[in-house]
Amino acid sequence: LRAIHLIVADIAATAPLWHTLLSAYHYRGVKTRVGHSLRYLALDRQNRPVGCLLFGAAAWTCAPRDRFIGWTSAQRQAHLPNVLNNMRFLIPPWVRVPHLASHLLALAVRQLPTDWQRNYGFPIYLLETFVDQSRFSGTCYRAANWLPGGETTGRSRQDRDRLLRVPVKAVYVYPLHSHFREQLSQEDRCP
Repeated sequence: LRAIHLIVADIAATAPLWHTLLSAYHYRGVKTRVGHSLRYLALDRQNRPVGCLLFGAAAWTCAPRDRFIGWTSAQRQAHLPNVLNNMRFLIPPWVRVPHLASHLLALAVRQLPTDWQRNYGFPIYLLETFVDQSRFSGTCYRAANWLPGGETTGRSRQDRDRLLRVPVKAVYVYPLHSHFREQLSQEDRCP
């Protein structure tokens, strides 16, 4: 498989393959993306797809993440665009390679800040993800040095009336900058 590389899947040649793989094999499928996002297709040395990732808008509020950062509500409102959510991660079922998942996450962590800055013109300082513990253990995130941050309360971002119950998920975070707390706690607004 080596050398595996990530390409941004936003061009006509790669976007349909990325979409097809997630639609067919990810348990949550593909929904409409809102706001800024980056799609990655992981390819092996023969350009065969071995994974898909989607990064986009962070959750408006997430108590474990917010405690981890230590920011105020006003700071969160100002700097939430500097936090990204790993919304989808897929390794197709026919790809069975030990440690591939943590390797792909490590590749994404290295490449994402540059791609994001180039595409959107502002930096990111922290990544978050939510792992459905009834389906997954989060081992690949821990192996890729993501930090456990706690658990969600079982609510959804679409639950304005507090009526929906969704599975409790483990929250993992990954700081992209050694001074991420200072960057996310500044009083000025992000672009």
